[in-house]
Amino acid sequence: MSSPLAHNGQVRVLVVEDHVALANRIGEGLRDAGFAVDVVYDGAAALDAATSTNYDVVVLDRDLPAVHGDRVCRRLVRDGSPSRILMLTAATDVEDRVDGLELGADDYLGKPFAFGELIARVRALGRRGPGSPAVVQRGDLVVDRARHRASRAGVPLTLTRKEFGVLECLAGADGAAVSAEELLEHVWDAHADPFSNTVAVTVGRPHMSDKYIERPDED
Repeated sequence: MSSPLAHNGQVRVLVVEDHVALANRIGEGLRDAGFAVDVVYDGAAALDAATSTNYDVVVLDRDLPAVHGDRVCRRLVRDGSPSRILMLTAATDVEDRVDGLELGADDYLGKPFAFGELIARVRALGRRGPGSPAVVQRGDLVVDRARHRASRAGVPLTLTRKEFGVLECLAGADGAAVSAEELLEHVWDAHADPFSNTVAVTVGRPHMSDKYIERPDED
């Protein structure tokens, strides 16, 4: 399993939904909201993905092919997965919600749903993990994970979603070295090319390197 950064980077989400068009819409909407998202379409793929990657949140449909969503949920809980599970399903009766929560799900949202509510619930679940303060301060740099805002010396910073994710990850590391691979894993999604210079380009942009990332004084 990939090494976790203990919530130092963006919230990473796995969407598990067998309706491909809906799954892709959910994935794109969550990415637009600033999350790093992977999407799979059946329960077997969900278990494979959750075994190899430490997701903060799993958005899980119940009625899945290959391996039923209930079994996926039960397996993740049994194996001690750190992921928070949000069941997203058309089964909305009280009994269904109770069953899902008793399986170990952390939250339950019925279909159809308001996308704003889904985003709010995913964001709330992503903040529940241990060691995940809502606000990280390093010197005069303040990173507000909950509101996706950052400031330096009291001046708000204008950042793209990826730039914010990189800054959040570096600030959360508290001075420890963070590799390009770790940044790719926690800020981008599974489709990012590990051999590209994406991270170097993002970190090396003048407004990132000159204004937001402190460098040691040179003699």
